[in-house]
Amino acid sequence: MQVIIENLWNLDIRMVIMWLIGALLIYLAIKRDMEPTLLLPMGFGAILVNLPMSGAITQLVDGVLEVGPIDELFNAGIANELFPLLLFIGIGAMIDFTPLLSNPKMLFFGAAAQFGIFFTFSMAALVGFELKDAASIGIIGAADGPTSIYVANFLQSNYFGAIIVAAYSYMALVPIVQPPAIRLVVPKKERLIRMTVKDKAVSKTTRIIFPIIITIIAGLFAPKSVALVGFLMFGNLIRECGVLNSLSKSAQNELANLITLFLGLTVSTKMHYEGFLNPQTLLIMGLGLFAFVFDTIGGALFARVLNLFLKNKINPMIGAAGISAFPMSARVIHKMGQAEDKQNFLLMHAVGANVAGQIASVIAGGMILNFVTKLL
Repeated sequence: MQVIIENLWNLDIRMVIMWLIGALLIYLAIKRDMEPTLLLPMGFGAILVNLPMSGAITQLVDGVLEVGPIDELFNAGIANELFPLLLFIGIGAMIDFTPLLSNPKMLFFGAAAQFGIFFTFSMAALVGFELKDAASIGIIGAADGPTSIYVANFLQSNYFGAIIVAAYSYMALVPIVQPPAIRLVVPKKERLIRMTVKDKAVSKTTRIIFPIIITIIAGLFAPKSVALVGFLMFGNLIRECGVLNSLSKSAQNELANLITLFLGLTVSTKMHYEGFLNPQTLLIMGLGLFAFVFDTIGGALFARVLNLFLKNKINPMIGAAGISAFPMSARVIHKMGQAEDKQNFLLMHAVGANVAGQIASVIAGGMILNFVTKLL
């Protein structure tokens, strides 16, 4: 009874607010099926770390430092960037680059759809965030949770928890965020452009060489991206080599699911009310949305400009699929195309742009790290 009374005495209303935020994340994961493998453990973790005298986090008890298991996980897997990199192996094993290899020009859309990262980086710096925080906020626009975690932790951002919550929340909201942004900049006439699927075979040798070449190129042009790109491409090499099928399946399933589970719980250590509940968190959520919208707009507008010089026009909605939210964005674009014209099949083109965005986002993350670390 004494312990209960003591805990109630130490209860802060801000803890209760964090319980509600945790409950909201759990609700979105279960009821709305929004990134459940991550939002559910993240939501539960937010409750764990915001209980009075919580044994889940490191704290002083009667003058003795007691190390909490969530902080131990953070030090073991995120403080050294290990968990995001291991997750990239699983993501790489899931990705089939064949649609991109059969239509390499989709790489341009992956690059164009990273516009929101650099624009938001600049905006965050202008509104007063430190350079390391502005860069970490901008990378929300990568639409790639592991990249956001890697960059924010590498730069030791003061707003790690808010950035990760924003990144994964908006990834889950891609079907809601992207369509209105696309309709805003792409007129109906251009949304009706039909694109035929060219059945161009891609050899096994090409699929094997591709991840190796991409890793080398990334290492030459953006050295800080080597870890991100390299682990992603290694996962893809496991998939395509043809001699490690069991490992490929394990990477796609057991490894990816387990690491995602640990990530969700571990990230919650940065969702303690003292560092999370502040005006900056709301501003970060707003800037994160800004980054996602401008990524979408940047990719779509690039496609519209490109059409001025092309004989065979590209449906500009394909450009919007160049963000890294794979495969959600490709599905959104395909559904939008079907809603406009039942005979317009955009999925393969959208997937090509979408996987290009996966590569471009991690390279963009490396470029941000290169730039910021030279200035700090």
